[in-house]
Amino acid sequence: MGREVDPPAPSGARVPRVDADSPSREKPTAVTAIPGADDVERFCEALTVERGASPHTVRAYRDDIFAYLRWAQRCAHEPYTVTYRQMRRYLAELDQARYARTTIKRHLSALRSFFRWLNKTGRANTDPVSVVQAPKGERRLPKTISGADMVTLLGVFSEEDAFGEPREQTAADMRDQAILEFLFSCGARVSEASGLLVRWVDFPSLEVKVFGKRSKERIVPLSRAGAAVMERYLTEARPQLLGGKESEFFFVSNRGNQMSADSIRKMFKRALREAGLDESLSPHAMRHTFATDLLDGGADLRSVQDMLGHASLSTTQIYTHVSPDRLKQVHGLAHPRA
Repeated sequence: MGREVDPPAPSGARVPRVDADSPSREKPTAVTAIPGADDVERFCEALTVERGASPHTVRAYRDDIFAYLRWAQRCAHEPYTVTYRQMRRYLAELDQARYARTTIKRHLSALRSFFRWLNKTGRANTDPVSVVQAPKGERRLPKTISGADMVTLLGVFSEEDAFGEPREQTAADMRDQAILEFLFSCGARVSEASGLLVRWVDFPSLEVKVFGKRSKERIVPLSRAGAAVMERYLTEARPQLLGGKESEFFFVSNRGNQMSADSIRKMFKRALREAGLDESLSPHAMRHTFATDLLDGGADLRSVQDMLGHASLSTTQIYTHVSPDRLKQVHGLAHPRA
């Protein structure tokens, strides 16, 4: 599988290239004219209210389902009564359009959820997606940040420059440094950093409570270095940023509002640029590095699973493939002829 493109278009139509992980897609010009459009909006509302899905997930599912509805409209198919063969043809067109297998699997996952909801709410009585098998995915190893690069990145907004000389640190710098330290200290997601509340951070115990996907709660340890930076931000910088306002959120913007996930991502890109690092990295690389470093340091897989908030151990196991030093260490200690 190769580069990512938009859903199959009519012959001769221009097909723009998009990033498979980006929630921004080309929206139909007249959404309400597409059969099933109103149901998609109700389904997305149910995703948010009943399942606690993140805005990013809701946007992605919405775009994927609309891609299917546009295809059904072009092919003159009734979208809720397509056959198994027609659904397979749709997925085949995604493959011919050179979608990555992971993207096709996401489309299929969105349609499965949508059709389950349609049947549950009585809007449809068939489910052609339930028997369709997803393509086997290409196992891509997560990107991590080296130890030296991590030190550089965490120092971008610190009170000392790269040469150890003191520099003036603004309130925004303190906040951004605290966010980076938080992400690396406990392997948090960007959404978890954005939604973090002041009362969830326990500095004396070096613990923090976060709410992950589907509002799943977990308690994660904080490193001493990360806690020190976060506490300094809380006492010195946050009151300046609030400017007299009140907020329950730990990380606040320059205007005293909740620091949004998009703002954190933009800050991270700026930090990469100033550190001279690969700008294709995402904040999730901090999470990957956190997990990999723990395994390299001897942590067991189950503990790492709990700290990351993974529902399945198989999700955490991918990090064993990016820790060759840890595997060599285990081999050397356990093998009788090592």
